[in-house]
Amino acid sequence: MTTQRIDSRRHDLVSRFRVLANEADPAGHHLLLDGVHLVRDAHAAGLAFESIVAAASAATPGTEVGELVAVLRADGVEVVEASDRAFAALSPVRTPSGLAAIVRRVPLSLADLYARPTPLLVAAIDVQDPGNVGALLRAAEAGGITGALVCGGSASPFSWKAVRGSMGSVLRLPVVGGLATQGLLDGLSAAGFRTVAATTHGGQDPDRVDWTGRRALLLGGEGAGLAPTLAEACHDRVSIPMAPPVDSLNVATAGAILIYAARRQRT
Repeated sequence: MTTQRIDSRRHDLVSRFRVLANEADPAGHHLLLDGVHLVRDAHAAGLAFESIVAAASAATPGTEVGELVAVLRADGVEVVEASDRAFAALSPVRTPSGLAAIVRRVPLSLADLYARPTPLLVAAIDVQDPGNVGALLRAAEAGGITGALVCGGSASPFSWKAVRGSMGSVLRLPVVGGLATQGLLDGLSAAGFRTVAATTHGGQDPDRVDWTGRRALLLGGEGAGLAPTLAEACHDRVSIPMAPPVDSLNVATAGAILIYAARRQRT
């Protein structure tokens, strides 16, 4: 197999990576991955690669990048080699890892998530930091959540920063992004879900909430949290007990605590 090599920062492939670095695919059909861990996870998950590029200086025998490149090529996956200058131009990070890829993902619909047996969903609403979105999705996968909804003014779960923050969970967890908040509760209720709003104060203890059956946990964004009208419209409200003077937690941390409270009941 002849290895394709690119040396120009103006190569079409470099431009393709830059487009996804600057703006995520809204449907999540194409994801930009950076680093050995994510590329290995995508390969293990059986996802199809659109492009994989390795920096020439990093893909040498005996290195982590070189070993993964050898595995990929042995499996019939084409890996393009790039000069360090060209790779630096296509990499989304300041310190390039030496391996980047664009992977194809099959987009899902709300109907796909609703159709799962006894689903437990998490909905991120107005979570603006992509790292927080990614960390929440990581906790969701680890805690056995069956699917995630990313709504309102939230960062795209399909951006390279969110994918990196999820440590690859976005590659496996069923996620639907770009959803409007308006009508969300009506849609969940129509699909037979009972909704639980995460609030700073005034909700039930996480271990006193009934998490069984078709459930959806709603988490608000940094600072403001869920809009009061949205929280009040949910079937239940939950609050995490905290020792003073702490009165709030990072949304991904709070999500993880609540997800595991639900897991204790459901397993």
